[in-house]
Amino acid sequence: DACDCKSPARFLCLAPPAAQAPHSSLVHMFAAVSRAFGAPDSSFVASVGADNSWLLDSAAALGSLRHAEQSNQPLVLLGTAFMFVHLLDTLAQDDLSITLPPDSRVMETGGYKGRSRELPKTELHALITSRLGLPPTAIVCEYGMSELSSQAYSLFTLHSSLPFRFPPWARALVTSPETGREVADGETGLLRI
Repeated sequence: DACDCKSPARFLCLAPPAAQAPHSSLVHMFAAVSRAFGAPDSSFVASVGADNSWLLDSAAALGSLRHAEQSNQPLVLLGTAFMFVHLLDTLAQDDLSITLPPDSRVMETGGYKGRSRELPKTELHALITSRLGLPPTAIVCEYGMSELSSQAYSLFTLHSSLPFRFPPWARALVTSPETGREVADGETGLLRI
């Protein structure tokens, strides 16, 4: 479940809808989890530009954030690091802060891909905390898509010694960079998770 609340949380995806980005595995994942776990009014608040860049609809994002704050309905905010930078820059420009309801979550998936200024993760998360009124424990990180063969998710607890938890199907293999095949015991290669 996305949160421990009685009714489903609304999912707000800082990404274009699947119809505009049909080949994006990230958009597909956002759409799948929104359908499976989100409230019916979950939405996407970006579009694809002529150069294939993702353009945040700041007014729609801000409207959804304000609605969550006023209705006290938990919100699950999903986006890439660069889209969070665009959102946070908009909030900073207008000197705005939102207090998202309890049980709200942020899922930040890594990567700037040259689409915004880059921030260290600790600074990005501190800005999310200060501008959206969420404790650091409400921020979940997901890395995968291009970095790994399977995704890894940060844990919700502060008491875990592991920064990420992999799903049960994940395996660590040492592979040959030339062939992509697993190497024999004792041979060197690239670690593939």
